[in-house]
Amino acid sequence: MPKYLPLLAAAGVLLAAPHAAAQSAADYPNKTVRVLVTVPPGGGVDTVTRLVTGRMGVKLGQTFVIENRGGAGGSLAAEAVYKAEPDGYQLMASQPSPITTNVALYKSLNYDPSKFQFVGIMSAIPNVLLVKNDFPAKTGKEFLDYVKANPDKVNYASQGPGTTSHLTAELYNKLTGSKMTHVPYKGTGPALNDLVAGHVDVIFMQLESAIKLHEGGKARILAVTTGKRISQLPEIPTMAELGLPGLISDTWNAITAPPGTPAPIVNKLNATLNEVLKEPELADRFKQLLLTPGSGSVAETRTFIEEDTKRWIEVIKEANIPKI
Repeated sequence: MPKYLPLLAAAGVLLAAPHAAAQSAADYPNKTVRVLVTVPPGGGVDTVTRLVTGRMGVKLGQTFVIENRGGAGGSLAAEAVYKAEPDGYQLMASQPSPITTNVALYKSLNYDPSKFQFVGIMSAIPNVLLVKNDFPAKTGKEFLDYVKANPDKVNYASQGPGTTSHLTAELYNKLTGSKMTHVPYKGTGPALNDLVAGHVDVIFMQLESAIKLHEGGKARILAVTTGKRISQLPEIPTMAELGLPGLISDTWNAITAPPGTPAPIVNKLNATLNEVLKEPELADRFKQLLLTPGSGSVAETRTFIEEDTKRWIEVIKEANIPKI
């Protein structure tokens, strides 16, 4: 047999591979798609995922089944999806930590977040600076001045080590040279209960939870961590307006596929996600939940997640947050 025949045969395989991937994308999905959500049922990413994938299933003509698998900051679900068959039939829906900061917060992970295929961002919700009712500062500017003048005397709550509320406060410390003391809790409820009771001074919290306390007169929002003011609180300044343009923080939710999932399938999921996020009915529901719809291509999604990962890992290292 001529020596070059094996080479030609190999070349044929390589040429066939893109065609096979394109064909699989054309047929995808032809069965149920399972979506692992990194938190227990109810609220946050779980609610968003059910809304979004429900509409994606209608568009694609298949059912998207939700399976909640919380634990270890989302790492349990992430590991399962990381090791799943890369065919688009098992996806992950998560908050940022499993695909960004967990790599710097856990001593060991059984997956590499950077190797996931990032399908797209479903939604984002801004964080706000929330203080107890009798906190001495009455405005965002007064807050900055007070914390600066009283190092180690202001306590900030968080939902737990490494959570967005924790890292946002540490970013605040970094940018202002302030020293607030961390008081970690196990979840949102206990942290907010102690803030309302006056046991802790401040928390950087998602708008959805904070605005109810603000409007109910149980706590006060002094600033928002978005690039511009938000429509629900037009009178509240941004951190940028207070002189901290680098203090941008929101909680976003993403859909992720296993490493090696063919690009045509990832692109098809991304295009479908972007389509449903433009639907008026879903947009209205997001508005009710105080959510901002995500958008963007697969490449834009990866760039965003990589930049967000780098930013928060720098905060973790500078704050000397110990690994779990």
